Amino acid sequence: MGNSDIRLFRVIFSLAAIWNLCGDVLGYLNPDHTFETLFDRSASNPVLLSVLQGAAGTAFTYFFGYMIVALNPLRHTGIVIIGCIGKPGFALQMWKFYAAGLANAHAIIIIVVVIGDTTFCALFLCYFYRILRTGSRLI
Repeated sequence: MGNSDIRLFRVIFSLAAIWNLCGDVLGYLNPDHTFETLFDRSASNPVLLSVLQGAAGTAFTYFFGYMIVALNPLRHTGIVIIGCIGKPGFALQMWKFYAAGLANAHAIIIIVVVIGDTTFCALFLCYFYRILRTGSRLI
């Protein structure tokens, strides 16, 4: 992979980190508001809020992972493999919520999340293609 590719993927992974940071910090710090924003209903069950907060906290680790990859895209392909598994899984689940009518008033937010995560997954696949094209191994 050439220097221009490396620079491009550094930017992409920095943006992926910021993308995760925006959603996950809000979900962690204010899970009730996040749930209400996404699903137009209150999550009055404290266990549900705790699970949402835990999921957001866990997903927050992707911020650090993508920042590590941005520092050296040629070295940290394993982190990207994990991200490339998680992004379409999360996007599919959000799409299911939308299709089931659970994201009534704020459906645009769900659509933005689905498009964003799907776009990053596609960019990650391009990254893998560029890595493999140079003859390097993914892991």
